[in-house]
Amino acid sequence: MDQGGAGRAGGKWGTDWSFTGFGAFAHLDYVKCLTNPAEKFDIAIVGAPFDTAVSYRPGARFGPRAIRQASSRQTAFRGFNPRANINPYQNWAKIVDCGDITITPFDNNIAREQMTQAFKELGGRGTVSALSARPKIITLGGDHSLALPALRALKEIYGRPVRVLHFDAHLDTWDPAAYPSYWGATHFNHGSMFWMANQEGLLSNATNEQSVHAGLRTRLSGVTNFDNEDDTAQNWIRFSADDIDEVGTKGIVDGIIKTLGTEDPVYLSLDIDVLDPAFAPGTGTPEPGGWTTRELIRILRDIEGLNVVGADVVEVAPAYQGQGEETALAAAQAVYEMLSSIVKRGMGEMGRVKGVGGKDEL
Repeated sequence: MDQGGAGRAGGKWGTDWSFTGFGAFAHLDYVKCLTNPAEKFDIAIVGAPFDTAVSYRPGARFGPRAIRQASSRQTAFRGFNPRANINPYQNWAKIVDCGDITITPFDNNIAREQMTQAFKELGGRGTVSALSARPKIITLGGDHSLALPALRALKEIYGRPVRVLHFDAHLDTWDPAAYPSYWGATHFNHGSMFWMANQEGLLSNATNEQSVHAGLRTRLSGVTNFDNEDDTAQNWIRFSADDIDEVGTKGIVDGIIKTLGTEDPVYLSLDIDVLDPAFAPGTGTPEPGGWTTRELIRILRDIEGLNVVGADVVEVAPAYQGQGEETALAAAQAVYEMLSSIVKRGMGEMGRVKGVGGKDEL
């Protein structure tokens, strides 16, 4: 049947299949936000293709592209999330894919400043909806060092330190001077960025405002428990990967919510190596004994009440994943769950959703 005509062109040709279209996350509108300073949004997806701060296998610079590719089955048309009872792509929030930050692969200190300035610019934009006082940025990594520039930007934008919910196999709070063959090297790497954040006052140091690690199973340095003790001194509490065997996902969630509450601003940082290598082999520092994809997704769904002011999904290194893209698929699903929870919380601000409330102000 002929459905031609200019007025009907959008309905006739305007909806992509999951396997068509360009490579924006979930077929979202793609805007190079950093070169379009007038662009406003409520939530932005941005790529940080950077991996020269890693300590083991490189390749996470290709993570943003892989995650976007793996998100192609997500569309606004088929985006309804039954657990949240919303479609995050057809709701109050204007969500855009802002493309990638241009980051040098030749100088880590310059790269850090490029990311910091980009996060400040994007996080300082105006919003479209009255439900969003400030835009929220979800970053596709890239290695985990990008969390430091993100936290620097949040401190400047909001004027106070935040708390972190950190899903990872590793602590990432190591003092860089303790590394072998240190030689006064840059402190900026993917295992020390939270140590740097603590040194710079980017994380809350109040005894009743701790940050949280979850999914830990890393080996420690030396012959003592010093790494964990130093981590505690930096105001973190820890949930190991093994804890899930004792308390289940509910116990992990209850511990997170009890610690972080639902009002304080939280930066959600997800290293894909929190998953067992059976589910996410495509990462730079895999550690056996991790969570399943299902366990991680359930936890992400059940922490929807948190006041998330920014997030990342990092350390996807697609060269090491299988042909089925299981690592990138898990990462793309994690982003979808984050989006759903952020949008649902915003709806709670207007009383449209019962049971999820609070403010996203600092």
